[in-house]
Amino acid sequence: MSESTTADRLAEPVPPVPRRTGVRGDLVTVGIALLVVLAAAGVGWYYNRPDSGVVIYAFAPPLFGNWVPHVGPGSVFAVLVAAAVVLYGPALAARLTWRRALVAGYAASLAWIFSLAMVDGWSHGFAGRLVTDQEYLHEVPHVPDIPRFVQGFSARILDFQPDSFTTHVSGHPPGATLVFVWLDRIGLHGGAWASTFVVLVAALVAVAVPATLSLLDRPEAARAALPFAVLTPGAVWLGVSGDGLFAGVTATGVALLALSAAGFRERRRYALPVALASGLLLGFGIFLSYGLVLLGVVALAVAILGRQWRSAALAIFGALVVVGVFAAAGFWWVDGYHLVVERYYQGVALVRPYSYWVWADLAAVAIACGPAVVAAARRGVTAAFLPATRRGLLRDPVLLITLAAVLTIVFADSSGLSKAEVERIWLSFGAWLIPATALLPTGHRRWWLAGQAVVALAINHLLQTLW
Repeated sequence: MSESTTADRLAEPVPPVPRRTGVRGDLVTVGIALLVVLAAAGVGWYYNRPDSGVVIYAFAPPLFGNWVPHVGPGSVFAVLVAAAVVLYGPALAARLTWRRALVAGYAASLAWIFSLAMVDGWSHGFAGRLVTDQEYLHEVPHVPDIPRFVQGFSARILDFQPDSFTTHVSGHPPGATLVFVWLDRIGLHGGAWASTFVVLVAALVAVAVPATLSLLDRPEAARAALPFAVLTPGAVWLGVSGDGLFAGVTATGVALLALSAAGFRERRRYALPVALASGLLLGFGIFLSYGLVLLGVVALAVAILGRQWRSAALAIFGALVVVGVFAAAGFWWVDGYHLVVERYYQGVALVRPYSYWVWADLAAVAIACGPAVVAAARRGVTAAFLPATRRGLLRDPVLLITLAAVLTIVFADSSGLSKAEVERIWLSFGAWLIPATALLPTGHRRWWLAGQAVVALAINHLLQTLW
């Protein structure tokens, strides 16, 4: 094929997704998801009976938490934030200049995450979240020497040793703990500062996801998805959990990959350093959580859409630099991964049944993503295989990124290494299903946003989530 023919093919417009409203299909999909959630709750309730002989270690199945109906200091504020986004979010996202829209989205996301956290109160919902004896901050005072900590990290992963790490420290690569050690080193001591930092980074998801769509030449889809990126039920776990931090870091890394591709196309000087920064963030991401290596599927989708392999090559180089630095410091990622799998089956994973969690996990992630994303993901996956749109799949960021996100969840689910708690653990994956909300009919988006808000408010007021 000649270069001119290739250029003509790439310049062809992406075939539009069929304009049929598909409301019935949306409602059927959400109905099926609801049935799966109810089935997971019912079977989980049965397993939680003392005489069932099965241990799932989840007392509000399929979510990890306890049934504790309550209200708190953030309740009224959370309702007001939700109402404001539902009523004014779509119009403002469409009318404001793009930079102002992103700033407004970030501010609204911060307000939404913090207000939901404050439903549980300042201590339990925010400042005390990361200071329990199973969390990262518990280990921070015991890290006087960072190089020695990294070098000896693998030796302390397995359980039942005198110096075994706590649950979250051992279950993640050393990068996760190092973030909080570094915060402590610069004078930001304690749970309040740690939680503040986590929320500030986690809220970047609301910027990074729509920004990626815009940078990949779908500005109208970016504006449509922005309110959904803000008003996600996943905000219940974005504030405050380490996984919220991981989601913000990796989402920013993916967005920078798209920015560098756009920069190379426009011959901008920032393209090269931004590509390297993308690789550094995504590379550091796999040292925050082992499972985040699966986000390579989403990054690959963005690289294909960006059509700038210099950007992808530089990002890969940046990621390898991070791997090399940790290896030189004494931590080899592959060794850590194998030890974590062994540690995983030293705990509750040994008794949690795969036959239940392999489908109950999907119910949990459906709750965390919300009904709008469930309905929209069905639209995206269906459109990806329709004859009218299949030809343009590799040029449509909404469809390709949605498909990539679905694949990451399928891979993570089938691995059996996340039995329960995926409403938190898979936040980084669920974020990349949000682009599909651009496929929802314009006239129905406020209703879908309201559904997102209701789910989040119900979870936070009926349950006390753990971790």
